[in-house]
This record gives sequence, C-alpha cells and structure tokens, in this order.
Amino acid sequence: MSRLILSPERVSVRSMRLILFLFLLGIGGLKATTLSVVPVFEPISLEGTDVDAALNASGEALRATVLSRPMVLSGAFPECLVEAIRTPHVMPSNDPGYDVREANLMLLCKLGIGAKVEDTGLTVTLDVTNLAIPEEVDLTAKQVLRLVILAVRKTLELYQEPQVGSLKVDVVIVGTTPENEVLKDLESSFLLEGS
Repeated sequence: MSRLILSPERVSVRSMRLILFLFLLGIGGLKATTLSVVPVFEPISLEGTDVDAALNASGEALRATVLSRPMVLSGAFPECLVEAIRTPHVMPSNDPGYDVREANLMLLCKLGIGAKVEDTGLTVTLDVTNLAIPEEVDLTAKQVLRLVILAVRKTLELYQEPQVGSLKVDVVIVGTTPENEVLKDLESSFLLEGS
C-alpha cells in the first residue's frame, strides 16, 4: 500500500501554488452573509407635497412624518437597523411635477447616527456636529431630532418584538455647541420588551 506524501522534492513549486490557490479559493467560498428584509422607519420631509402630518400632542401640523419602508440589510443587528434610518430616500411619484431629490430629514439636515451594543443595552448616538436645517425644511432642530428619535424607537420596537427579553436603549446627542446645547435635553432612555 503506497501513501501519498507531499514533500518539496515530490511536488513542484507550480503545483504547490495551485494547491494553495485552490485552498484559499475554498476558504473564500465559505464566507456566508445573511440578508434580512426588515422594516426601517425614517424621518421624512413632506416638502413638495400637499399634505401635513400632525405628530405631537398639541396637534401641531408638521411638514414631516415618520414612515417605514422595507430594506434588505446584512450586518450586526440591531446596530445596522439604526444606521439604516439615515439612508437616502427619494419618494417615487407618478406626477412629473414632483421633483424632490431627497426626503430623509437626516440627510437633508446633515445629522449623523450610530449604534453600539454595550453591557447595559444599546446606545444610539445622534451627531449634530454638522446640523444645518435647509430653508425648504420648515422645522426646528428640536422637531427634526424628535422625529429621528421616533424613527429609532419605532424601528427598534419592531425588531425587539419577537426577541426574548428586553432591550434598554439610550439615545445620546453629541456635537452640540453653546448655541444648540439645549438639544441635549432630548436625550432619552427607553426599555423595549420582547416576547
């Protein structure tokens, strides 16, 4: 009975390269990605439309709302869900007169967002360093941030619903200046229950 022995004397350099290439190719093919279809809520500007949405307890009509849309995401959950709230959103229309190129208030107002799972729960960071409300957006910075926080909460509520246990969420605001430091008053924490 003979045994196959791979030694430098018996295998050419060219053959060894081929074996190494096939080995690395096999490892690369093992990489797996899970793609999930999930609802993501976004703060949406209603500029360019003929509708308002009443969002607060006093019934104040805002030219903005929070809407969900399905997205295909991969990555660490729930972090990627939170970060997806800031994706570009061009609302489709059958009216050639509707020519709004971006509806997501986070992009329009140059807000940043990030999320990190920690021992205490999920920390969502809203970055207002570059905050700028465009003239066509008839909202205050506080109103925009309230809409963003509502979008975060609604997105995470749907995520947490089938999960076992609860998820504590801390929303922190960074990048304030002495002029807009009052925005830190919107920092909040909430507990989302699973099934």
